[in-house]
Amino acid sequence: MSEAVLVTGAAGFIGASVAGMLIEQGRDVIGIDNLNDYYDPRLKEWRLEPLKNSPAFSFIEGDIADTELIKRIFRENRIDYVINLAARAGVRASVEDPWVYLETNVKGTLNLLEASRQSGVKTFVLASTSSLYGFNEMPFNEEQKTDSPLAPYGATKKGAEVLCYSYHYLYGLNTIVPRYFTVYGPGGRPDMSIFKFILKIERGRPIPVYGDGRQTRDFTFIDDIARGTLAMLGLEGYEIINLGNDNSVELLYVIGLIEDALGKKAVIDWQERHPADVEATWADIGKARKLLNWEPLTGIEEGIEKTVKWFRDNREFILSLREEQ
Repeated sequence: MSEAVLVTGAAGFIGASVAGMLIEQGRDVIGIDNLNDYYDPRLKEWRLEPLKNSPAFSFIEGDIADTELIKRIFRENRIDYVINLAARAGVRASVEDPWVYLETNVKGTLNLLEASRQSGVKTFVLASTSSLYGFNEMPFNEEQKTDSPLAPYGATKKGAEVLCYSYHYLYGLNTIVPRYFTVYGPGGRPDMSIFKFILKIERGRPIPVYGDGRQTRDFTFIDDIARGTLAMLGLEGYEIINLGNDNSVELLYVIGLIEDALGKKAVIDWQERHPADVEATWADIGKARKLLNWEPLTGIEEGIEKTVKWFRDNREFILSLREEQ
């Protein structure tokens, strides 16, 4: 009998990629997503379409914050592993409406942890974020203090991490926490910089750049993130592990790569730096190398090429999506 994995946020950028990779490995996947309208839900439906063609995939539309629904899912299904990728994301958006972040990121995680320990789940994987590192010295490593998040997004993710530790300590539940660093690639989120830049440059519209554009990010390609996440299912205990590209690059350099790939110049709309934005991120991935035998395989140059190719191959559909500000 195939192992069964519950993937929350299965219609999301990372969730759909993880679900597809699990199916390729011969596992059964139960996907749940509330298909909210944080960005155009048609992109979520587009990601789900190929998954739904597989007999190894079943989909439930619902919210992980719905305690009774989560109880029912665990009652009606055999679940060996949980990968919790359902989250309200976005640093700036969390400043505007922190309540939905608390509901999904904290209460939703608690619902899943409680159901997991009652059902004897082998391993619980919680997706977390590099946003927790704030102004720490770089490269960021897992031993640094992360109790000073700059926005409710990071604060709620920290809360979820700590709940995972409690359930490991109290019940022996294996809980593994990947901290992702600026994920991008084909099928990405429209509110993220690379997707947004490609779309606006193609349309000839100004792209918003906060501060002087010299801020750096450890952009990490989606396939590397999904591969690293799946490798965590084999771990035991409680671990926090960075998944990043180990290569912090300037935003202006990335914009230049997009311009070259599209053959169009960007018009930049310079804006004030947001107080919740950090100047730089850079992952120390020594722990991922050691515990997972994992390395990022896709550099930023190749990753941008692949992302722009995906955009070109799906141009009509992508241009029809609701534009994010």
